[in-house]
Amino acid sequence: MSNDKKVNNKKPKFSPYWVYGLIIVIFLAINLFSGSMGSSSGSLTTPAEFFRYLKDGDVENVQIVNRHEAKIFLTAEAADKEIHKKSVKPQLLPISGKSPNYQFEFGDLQNFENQLSVAVSDNNLATTISYETEQNVWGDFLLTLLPFVLIIGVWIFIMRRMSSGGGGGAGGQIFNIGKSKAKLFDQNTDVKTTFKDVAGLEGAKEEVQEIVDFLKHPEKYTSLGGKIPKGALLVGQPGTGKTLLAKAVAGEAQVPFFSLSGSDFVEMFVGVGASRVRDLFKQAKEKSPSIIFIDEIDAIGRARGKSNFSGSNDERENTLNQLLTEMDGFGTNTNVIVLAATNRADVLDKALMRAGRFDRQIFVDLPDVRERKEIFNVHLRPLKKAKNLDTDFLSKQTPGFSGADIANVCNEAALIAARKGNKSVGKQDFLDAVDRIVGGLEKKNKIITPGEKRAVAFHEAGHATVSWMLEHAAPLVKVTIVPRGQSLGAAWYLPEERLIVRPNQMLDEMCAALGGRAAEKVIFNEISTGALSDLEKVTKQARAMVTVYGLSEKVGNITYYDSSGQNEYGFTKPYSEQTAELIDREISNIIEEQYQRAISLLEANKVKLTELAEVLLDKEVIFKDNLEKIFGKRPFDKEEAEVSTEEE
Repeated sequence: MSNDKKVNNKKPKFSPYWVYGLIIVIFLAINLFSGSMGSSSGSLTTPAEFFRYLKDGDVENVQIVNRHEAKIFLTAEAADKEIHKKSVKPQLLPISGKSPNYQFEFGDLQNFENQLSVAVSDNNLATTISYETEQNVWGDFLLTLLPFVLIIGVWIFIMRRMSSGGGGGAGGQIFNIGKSKAKLFDQNTDVKTTFKDVAGLEGAKEEVQEIVDFLKHPEKYTSLGGKIPKGALLVGQPGTGKTLLAKAVAGEAQVPFFSLSGSDFVEMFVGVGASRVRDLFKQAKEKSPSIIFIDEIDAIGRARGKSNFSGSNDERENTLNQLLTEMDGFGTNTNVIVLAATNRADVLDKALMRAGRFDRQIFVDLPDVRERKEIFNVHLRPLKKAKNLDTDFLSKQTPGFSGADIANVCNEAALIAARKGNKSVGKQDFLDAVDRIVGGLEKKNKIITPGEKRAVAFHEAGHATVSWMLEHAAPLVKVTIVPRGQSLGAAWYLPEERLIVRPNQMLDEMCAALGGRAAEKVIFNEISTGALSDLEKVTKQARAMVTVYGLSEKVGNITYYDSSGQNEYGFTKPYSEQTAELIDREISNIIEEQYQRAISLLEANKVKLTELAEVLLDKEVIFKDNLEKIFGKRPFDKEEAEVSTEEE
């Protein structure tokens, strides 16, 4: 019995589209049936044949329909003639009236009537003429009704879309344009990222974990009179893991998590951004306690009044004003925590950054050598790596790499190993991946003349020689003259990770960078355009020494750098023309002094420089051990432990 009930309960759902389809079929059937009822047709003929039949006395009646068509009815005797046998058709339906035998269309009614009357009178015929107007009543009715049906149908469709609510569906977007585009993640959503997947970032992770703990155990903090923070801003360079931290919060928090980008508020329609902010916080408050994550908040959080030359009402400012009000204004609900991420904290509005809105700013820095090792361990899990792979070595070979860069290194290493046909990803694959990312793709088939190749070899040998002779220059990893990316040659160094940099360290680095051009001058007594990237690097360093860090004695302890980005000088320089000339002279003097220093070093070691260049021309790639054979042990061995494992 229970099974029968279950079967009976599964009734097909009624759909209104069946009714619409049935009505259309009925109308079509009525139209066709009425057409077949009122517009029976005869065999087609021509006016010439008709007048021949007329003269023979075969025509009983001529029916003129709608002033352009003639239907011919034959006499009973004529219908039995052999010539007219095909014109007599069997009756398919019991239709009242007689069907015509022939029909044809004519041109001018007056001419046809004149010819017809003349033929009847001349042949003394008893043929009758009748007139009839035919019309498709149901067809005309349907055509009249069609616009109203379409209007009503569109209206019903629109009303159904509006009543469905929400922000989904392409058809309903015009009515939901003011709705929030945030994606909701809760305990029913499968978000697998946890804090275990976030390597490094210990300080930032601790701050974010505390926010999750606030929401899980609020009484632990409120019992002492504390208040839950209203917002936390993640600030850091691209690829450092800001969005990954937010994903971990979504995976760990047992509360609704709304995620969207700052650009989701931006729309071409006025007032849409503010409306979406209101709708977002309305949804979050309904599901409180909850978390809102706004990625790239600088899209709407830029300082107001900046770059608004039109003088008109700025839509982005309206959106920002609404966000400020929702985060900390009248009627604010403290059970909603706002997480935001940006790499442009300097352009954010001061009102957005104050305590009470974003109570804490969490700086997500580039990982150090220890954190890079942890990140490598995370990204190496899915790879089939070699058994003797040293993650300490990999972390030391990637200074300045962000978490996203390390993930890219691991992926590139796997692709390179697969390209070589290896069964596992080894140490050399990772080194090739770092070279590929830093320098670009090798171009061994690039056409280069012997003279150019020799110039490149001495240029790169000059870099290697000068950096070997200077105490604070970064130790060499390898040098190559194989074209890579846009460069004809490259030298890889392992820079020391310093928190503060002293003037002699910067000067040694500049001297090493100018070693390539100095080698060209010493060997060939002429210079080339190959030192462009070196000159760009050196000029930036020298300008920073003078104008940013205050390391020039003549300019003094002055900086013209504005870390807030709120430059009050606008388009003018914050110094006089005399100071500008002094700055230019100081920058030029610093660079020229290091250039002459590099020339002196290379002239003193010209024989060894030539020997190194010849080895480089022969092997195309040289490593640290090649330099040790020529120059001996490097006199400054404090870096030895860090680079001892890179020898191949």
